[in-house]
Amino acid sequence: MTQRLPILGITMGDPCGIGPEITAKALNMPAIYQRCCPLVVGSASIMEQAVKIAGVDLKVNPVKNVSDALFTYGTIDVYDQPGIIEPEEVTHGKVNAKGGEAAYQAIAKVIDLAMKNEIDATITGPLNKEALNLAGRHYSGHTEIYADLTGTRDYSMMLADGELRVVHVSTHVSLREACDRCKKERVYNVIKLADKVCRSLGIENPRVAVAGLNPHAGENGLFGREEIEEITPAIEMARAEGLTVDGPVPPDTLFSKAKGGQYDIVVAQYHDQGHIPLKVTGFQYDYTTNKWKTVSGVNITLGLPIIRSAVDHGTAFGKAGKGTANEESLVNAIDYGIRLAIDRINNA
Repeated sequence: MTQRLPILGITMGDPCGIGPEITAKALNMPAIYQRCCPLVVGSASIMEQAVKIAGVDLKVNPVKNVSDALFTYGTIDVYDQPGIIEPEEVTHGKVNAKGGEAAYQAIAKVIDLAMKNEIDATITGPLNKEALNLAGRHYSGHTEIYADLTGTRDYSMMLADGELRVVHVSTHVSLREACDRCKKERVYNVIKLADKVCRSLGIENPRVAVAGLNPHAGENGLFGREEIEEITPAIEMARAEGLTVDGPVPPDTLFSKAKGGQYDIVVAQYHDQGHIPLKVTGFQYDYTTNKWKTVSGVNITLGLPIIRSAVDHGTAFGKAGKGTANEESLVNAIDYGIRLAIDRINNA
């Protein structure tokens, strides 16, 4: 039996940023059409502008239904949302409330299509949080929008760069609040999410490592008791269910071990603990040329009823509209979306 290609809904992101142009660049790759059916969600006129900025020879096909898409290389199918922002209203690199609203509406529509099973996975381009809030959409980011619109309470952010994967106990909160959120039940739930996503990626017996919250993982209570009272009990709960879990591991050595292949995924206790090592490996900046040589990280939201994979960078207003933005992270996000969608299709 020939396996059908998954349909991926790709949001264009904030039109004042690099989202539309990196989308055009990514969809200029024939290999993507050999593995999936990509459908951009946003403005067809903005995507026509992006095709010119990116310097690619592609046509834009506006559609009102998923069934109208051609899914043929050489044509970008766009689930068109006209009238929110027009190309002449876009000032690249500038915060624009209409840009924030356009980004939000694309997200809301791609979630709706996925919840209705019209598409198999969602891929999100970058948005600007200030523009989003100026538009009256008071969210701290994509993850919170997805949780709200899908009615999800127990979710977590995963970052990935190649085989290095990190999932977070807490993300967009103050460091003080992050310490307060390091609780047994939450750590246990994130361990379970980490194990589940690895299995969806084809890893039969995932090796999960849990980072300590404190230096040296608390040094047996000398530097804090969270490891003793919250993290270790969560690990023991997961082990009792047959999961392979190590920890709490001192965070200053854990990521080197994971990068070296000892673990399949790391549970980080707070935002920067997980983001910094991923961005050190996935984002390579060359000061002599003032350019990013590599922008390869991927952001995946775990625990949702639908699949969401995303670029692991922002709108890059400084590059927007110049045609020089790097599409690598989006290509990798599409790859992860395809892998997760195929697993879901096969297990439906």
